[in-house]
Amino acid sequence: MAKPLRIIAGLGNPEDRYERTLHNAGFWFVDALARKYGGDFRYDKKFDAEYCRINLHGDDVWLIKPQSYMNMSGGPVRAMLDYYRLKVGDLLVAHDEIDLKAGTARLKCGGGHGGHNGLRDIISHLGTKDFQRLRIGVDHPGSKDLVVDYVLKRPDQKDRQAIEESINDALRVMPRIAAGEWEKAVHQLHSG
Repeated sequence: MAKPLRIIAGLGNPEDRYERTLHNAGFWFVDALARKYGGDFRYDKKFDAEYCRINLHGDDVWLIKPQSYMNMSGGPVRAMLDYYRLKVGDLLVAHDEIDLKAGTARLKCGGGHGGHNGLRDIISHLGTKDFQRLRIGVDHPGSKDLVVDYVLKRPDQKDRQAIEESINDALRVMPRIAAGEWEKAVHQLHSG
């Protein structure tokens, strides 16, 4: 059984021009959590992040959106963990995943960065890759040379709807993750 969850970092890029791009799927997820559980994000310079606290079925959970751009997400996440004396095991990182089809969300514990620069920076700042992840599928453009431009574009209506459905699927398992019922959450999300 995993530890109860205490902090969720959604990865993305600040600025309006990136708001609806595929690379911001992690932001979309924590925004959806905040809406569902009454969180109100505010910016704090000491973290270089927007953050809020929600009550997830009896458990207080911090939500964080680093404002340092995707490739420098690790500093704000580390600062938040240190300030609130949280451990890496308390963390779930929500991010876009090109190796999954749009409309698919998967949970994972540990593993490498898979070329994702936001994860690469978090691993570098934390000194470990052993944290929980929510991988939000956004599809692959077909060639690795196209990835950078692809994740910085807006999805078409069909893909956007599929991604929103996968985020809703992930929202449904969050109470289990917050309670430390990782295996049950994985089963529920992956079999849905």
